[in-house]
Amino acid sequence: MRRARSTTRKNLVSALLAGLASLLGLVVLGALVPAAAHAQSPGALATGLHIDDGRLVEGNGNDFVMRGVNHAHTWYPGETQSLADIKALGANTVRVVLSDGHRWTRNSPEDVAAVIAQCKANRLICVLEVHDTTGYGEEAAAGTLDHAADYWISLKSVLAGQENYVIVNIGNEPWGNTDPAGWTDPTIAAVKKLRGAGFEHTIMVDAPNWGQDWQGVMRANARSVYDADTTGNLIFSIHMYSVYDTAQEITDYLNAFVDAGLPILIGEFGGPPDQWGDPDEDTMMAAAQRLRLGYLAWSWSGNTDPILDLAIGFDPDRLSSWGQRIFNGADGIAQTSREATVFGGGNPGDTQAPTTPGAPRASAVGATSVTLNWTAATDNVGVTGYDIVRVSGSSETTVAASAVTTATVTGLTADTAYTFAVYARDAAGNRSTRSATVNVTTDEGGGTPGAGCSVGYRVVNEWPGGFQGEITIRNTGTAAVSGWKLAFTFANGQTVSNMWGGTPTQSGGTVSVAPASYTSTIPVNGSVTVGFTANKGAANTAPTTFTLNGTTCATA
Repeated sequence: MRRARSTTRKNLVSALLAGLASLLGLVVLGALVPAAAHAQSPGALATGLHIDDGRLVEGNGNDFVMRGVNHAHTWYPGETQSLADIKALGANTVRVVLSDGHRWTRNSPEDVAAVIAQCKANRLICVLEVHDTTGYGEEAAAGTLDHAADYWISLKSVLAGQENYVIVNIGNEPWGNTDPAGWTDPTIAAVKKLRGAGFEHTIMVDAPNWGQDWQGVMRANARSVYDADTTGNLIFSIHMYSVYDTAQEITDYLNAFVDAGLPILIGEFGGPPDQWGDPDEDTMMAAAQRLRLGYLAWSWSGNTDPILDLAIGFDPDRLSSWGQRIFNGADGIAQTSREATVFGGGNPGDTQAPTTPGAPRASAVGATSVTLNWTAATDNVGVTGYDIVRVSGSSETTVAASAVTTATVTGLTADTAYTFAVYARDAAGNRSTRSATVNVTTDEGGGTPGAGCSVGYRVVNEWPGGFQGEITIRNTGTAAVSGWKLAFTFANGQTVSNMWGGTPTQSGGTVSVAPASYTSTIPVNGSVTVGFTANKGAANTAPTTFTLNGTTCATA
């Protein structure tokens, strides 16, 4: 139930239509000044997670790069298994939605203490945020940063001593599009209030413009906000959605903070397009990895707008196409996440690399994918994951990552020879020597033997002249489905205008969908989800028949 995010998108659009064209010019006006010397209290750097030279580091000085997701705890307090599931998929951080009681039910000290304990038990760094501030100044129901600061102070007995494990995100998206310049002073005041109350945690502050700072207010005033924190332990959070639909916008914004020596992360972001734009999540994730900046995807599950559910129905075995992209795609969590050393892994003194893993063996070879299995490596502390590489002559390219001894490589070309190998790595970042290679030639394409399928179709949202739909394709056969094509027919002249998770081709009412790279393989008993927006007339009858690679599917 992505309540606040849905509100964010709705209120953002009116301002975007009037001002988005001037985004770059407005942001340039807010160019950051170079980093200046900053006074820090003598004890600040000794207390848990802190900022050092513009970087988030642990108490031992080890660089910590957040790789994780957001979890809507305050609306789904019973979903306590989620933190373990998020960790199992490789995350090292979770940003937990809380309420200070202004807009939603207040999370009690006992509940917050339990969340922190669950984070620690699952070896996750815990970013705690108050969501009630979302869109203040434009959203009438939103609370103030001052109210949020009072809430954190009421939790001081729970939070004290947790500086190694907890970051305090004062308030989510704490200003809308109405007079966003008003964000600066309340943000400074809230930071000072927490420091005056004795908080030594790293503090995180979100941007105005519903978190997206498309008018450059946070960028222009970041130095003054940072300097207001006498400890220097403050990090800025930018939320990247539809505003950030070009690589230039993304890299310009992040580089401005890095060049100024100011710490920043992508505290929320989405990839699937909507009627306001198509975020460039590939650049967001690649830039974050290149600059060694954190990112936290929105969100684990329970959104009212399910295209941004990473896991459908809180089920880690039912990752959406968006979830597959975040956890298993290029620059994704499985490939780039490293556990915090405070949990005993990744000791900076650990210089011993894991042993060489066994040569990979190929199975389930399809037209566009292959599943690889290998014998585990060993390590003096512990193996935390494997990097799968494609080898071409003297060069190699990382194509997948896995926390276990199997991985499916997707996005391959039919009837093509490939060579793959595997590296093992530990929490300290030590990497083994490369395994022996395996040669694989993908299938020529066409249908998959033993294929069976079911398709679920639903209308997610509808408005005059258009609607948003979702198609879930489940493999009920006996072999993985690769290189698929889904076909169906609209009865009332509906036309697809945008699609994520697949590429549509439409002729009249007949629609054919080819997969995206991250949805190209459907494992046995697994599923992928394709979302889309479409134009419509007065009627909007759902398609009744779907075929997958020529096989008629059951409808769910």
